[in-house]
Amino acid sequence: MLTATSRWRHVSLALPILTCALGCSGDPDPQPPLEPVSESQPVGDCKAVTRSYEGASNQHFAACSNVQYSTSPPVFGDHYAEWAAYTTYDFPVPLGFLVHDLEHGAVVIFYDCPGGCDDEVADAQAFIDGLPDDPRCAAAVRVQVILVPRPGLGSRWAASAWGHSLNADCFDADAFRKFYADHHARGPEDLCNQGSFFTTDPCR
Repeated sequence: MLTATSRWRHVSLALPILTCALGCSGDPDPQPPLEPVSESQPVGDCKAVTRSYEGASNQHFAACSNVQYSTSPPVFGDHYAEWAAYTTYDFPVPLGFLVHDLEHGAVVIFYDCPGGCDDEVADAQAFIDGLPDDPRCAAAVRVQVILVPRPGLGSRWAASAWGHSLNADCFDADAFRKFYADHHARGPEDLCNQGSFFTTDPCR
């Protein structure tokens, strides 16, 4: 059972939630593997690579359903009817919440540092803190960005926006800044209201 509830809802959630209440299985079929439609050459010391994808799906499923994603990090797809608050987490947040954030135009920054990387995480936080306030957002949201660990990510650092990804061997503020400038606020639902705050994994 979820330990936090969304403080904001939008009207388009009503039908998916009602559908689930009437018998949603909560176990969508896995999505087929996706190949990028474009891929950059590695850039800089961190070998940052950006990719773009097409073929988005965006069906809503009950929270904590076993939603599968065919890219790492995920760039779009079916997701939960609830989204996560725009903040920094020190534990993995289930992807179904985060992909809903992407649908609203957010950028999610992921990292996977099995041996620890406190200095890089601090650099990433400083980068987020230095972004200008987003005028699209409700008062409770300064910028529509999430920072979160993700074991098994496949690269040390990554970022997602709807239809786009960045993977890098280390945190490169310039690469992440360009990714944010190019891709934030471009989701299919232009909405920047606060989501659900989690203090632990709500699906455990």
